Amino acid sequence: MADPKGFLTTGREVAETRPVAERVRDWNEVYVPGSLLPIISKQAGRCMDCGIPFCHNGCPLGNLIPEWNDYAYREDWSAASERLHATNNFPEFTGRLCPAPCESACVLGINQPAVTIKNVEVSIIDKAWDANDVKPQVPERLSGKTVAVVGSGPAGLAAAQQLTRAGHTVVVYERADRIGGLLRYGIPEFKMEKRHINRRIEQMRAEGTKFRTGVEVGRDITATDLRKRFDAVVVAAGATTARDLPVPGRELKGIHQAMEYLPLANKVVEGDFVASPISAEGKHVVVIGGGDTGADCVGTAHRQGAASVTQLEIMPKPGEERNANQPWPTFPMLYKVTSAHEEGGERVYSVSTTHFEGDEDGNVQYLHLVEVEFVDGKLTQKPGTERKIPAQLVTLAMGFTGTDVQNGLVAQFGVELDERGNIARDAEFATNVDGVYVAGDAGRGQSLIVWAIAEGRSAARGVDRYLTGASSLPAPIRPTDRSLLV
Repeated sequence: MADPKGFLTTGREVAETRPVAERVRDWNEVYVPGSLLPIISKQAGRCMDCGIPFCHNGCPLGNLIPEWNDYAYREDWSAASERLHATNNFPEFTGRLCPAPCESACVLGINQPAVTIKNVEVSIIDKAWDANDVKPQVPERLSGKTVAVVGSGPAGLAAAQQLTRAGHTVVVYERADRIGGLLRYGIPEFKMEKRHINRRIEQMRAEGTKFRTGVEVGRDITATDLRKRFDAVVVAAGATTARDLPVPGRELKGIHQAMEYLPLANKVVEGDFVASPISAEGKHVVVIGGGDTGADCVGTAHRQGAASVTQLEIMPKPGEERNANQPWPTFPMLYKVTSAHEEGGERVYSVSTTHFEGDEDGNVQYLHLVEVEFVDGKLTQKPGTERKIPAQLVTLAMGFTGTDVQNGLVAQFGVELDERGNIARDAEFATNVDGVYVAGDAGRGQSLIVWAIAEGRSAARGVDRYLTGASSLPAPIRPTDRSLLV
């Protein structure tokens, strides 16, 4: 273990954020650069000799958390990085974007603030990059087998890197103009600067992975052609069918899906636009959906100069303590204040949108809502609570329901869907079609980045076994594993 008395003598400290007035004027990450290293060794020292590290189970990747906490406490950053990479291809992504179910499962968290696992993780990997400890791992020999990976989000990238290192020739197809999937265009720059993606892509290129951008499988290239060219295919196209809001006025201009709004803001940062074609500047903004994507819309609207920002959630406000039906070490649904919420705006719970109201030019101007409550287990409107709020830009951030079937990918491959609308797969992540595998949200449904990476790694093992008869690649999870419901 690290410091035998660390959990008794050291309180929890987290990364320092830049002042709100400063950070809303730029798109840089919200944290003060270098603020973690002076405190991180002591924070790692809070990791206790708990006997059974439930944080391992809390993390879908099975990260060796106590081990790299110990190395971080001793400031052996190279060893810490090696242990970190043993289970996670992209810790700089998860260390910034994962909601840290490992911390919810921390034994110390039963009656004290949990170890700052996420902050330790990102400190280790940032230190490793700075020290040039992250190097390409070129395979010793090639297998002669070829694999196509459809989608370059975290699941696709993880699968591609694992398969490349196993000696297969891997080509990643991405329909957008840059590699990264939702990491690139769905995650705002203030949560993760895209330089972190760029240097991983360069590492993967040096290892031998090939990338093809601007190619949508199902439209630009058929599934049949892909299967002819490659010995195996991994579908990691995500869950891209967004939930809509079919209420009167939905057709008004100014109402957009979150994944129409957020990518354009990222393209401004990439230099593709001088200003976003969908901008919140000077407008009253309403974000429908209380999750992380909604918070991303809130933070983006602040940086674009919105006149006001209101975030609506149909469910009641979560508590600040665990409910009895969400006991330790499960991942609880708690009220949290993200960096975007610290920057302003109003959050309204237990409300439902009834309709939108527009002006004579067809632009949305108001959102009409009503308060709701659960009565006998059913969501019911509360009479007399109807009201309207200004809304000149509305973003829908209500999640995703399944794999996109409109582009022809599902039909052309002939893969079966499960009852939830996701691509069905077996314990090896194989679909009903020989040689076609699926990983990430395309098979699991909308989930977390840490699950995507874990599934990409597991699917890579399944593909490797399919191509060679055996595999030395690790398999962190099975597709039916939903033990923590995250």
